[in-house]
Amino acid sequence: MKVRVDPDRCQGHTPCSINAPAAFELSDVDGHATAIAGEVPADQQCPERAISLA
Repeated sequence: MKVRVDPDRCQGHTPCSINAPAAFELSDVDGHATAIAGEVPADQQCPERAISLA
C-alpha cells in the first residue's frame, strides 16, 4: 500500500514512527511525520487520521 501523511493533520504524536520506523521519519524541528517508504503494513494507525493508504 502507498502511504501519504497530511501535514495539516499531523500533530507529531509519533505512533507511526514507533510502529513503522522504516516507513516514517520525524522532523527534528516540529516532530511531524513524513512518509519515507512507498509501502507500509495496512494495520498502521494514526490518532489524527493524518495517514492515508491507497
